[in-house]
Amino acid sequence: MVLAPNSPMRPRAAASPTRRRWKMPLDISCIVIVLPIIFPLMVIIGLWIKLVSRGPAVLRQQRIGLDGQLFFLYKFRSMRMNSGQKVQEAYVRKLIESDRPMLKLELIGDSRLVIGGYLLRASGLDELPQLLNVLCGQMSLVGPRPCLPVEYPLYSEQQRERFNALPGLTGIWQVTGKNQSTFREMNAMDIHYVRNASLKMDLQILLCTPVALLRQMILTFHQRLQPLRGETLLPFPGGTVYASVARRRTANHTGRPARFGHHRI
Repeated sequence: MVLAPNSPMRPRAAASPTRRRWKMPLDISCIVIVLPIIFPLMVIIGLWIKLVSRGPAVLRQQRIGLDGQLFFLYKFRSMRMNSGQKVQEAYVRKLIESDRPMLKLELIGDSRLVIGGYLLRASGLDELPQLLNVLCGQMSLVGPRPCLPVEYPLYSEQQRERFNALPGLTGIWQVTGKNQSTFREMNAMDIHYVRNASLKMDLQILLCTPVALLRQMILTFHQRLQPLRGETLLPFPGGTVYASVARRRTANHTGRPARFGHHRI
């Protein structure tokens, strides 16, 4: 669904610098290469979700993509049915307004997750159905993080430049600053990508993604072990966070721009 020209959810008109001829061929080539591995894995994940919880294995969620267009994003369902999005939306809003690092909600404990849901999220496997969005031209493998509709009013006019590119499954933020950078810093990374996207940069990000996912999985597993270690719980928007994560998050949040390759963001 395309937004009306006078819609408050449409960013300022501008040419999209990342609509480059190499984008779609790269995306399709990568999908074809990994499909023999990914497809059986997706079948197994779908069967597991149906086994441990009621409801569909795949769900649709509204996101805002290129040029302010609303589209339906596909994900494996990692939460119980009827859990609702309001908790997630309120949590994200508080992080944005307080300019705190965008720590994933499951790292501070999310009781809505199904059995194994935290593993799906930490490994990024819950996002595999978004390959369909890529094939439909709604997303790319590499690009800014897909935006929740509730987030859009919180973007400044300058930050809305990020919508001049297709949203991606991975990106600079995902491989360098996820769970560490603030909303403002995340948008600086996204805008850097929009302005400087290249075939080389996309390949770099794709190659860095498995390592970034491994780091995220280790962080998630470490966090889930904290109750067994008697860690102190600290208050945090949307829930609580263990002291070790809070210390690490604060230490990593220096306020300095991140780096990716030879590019300063």
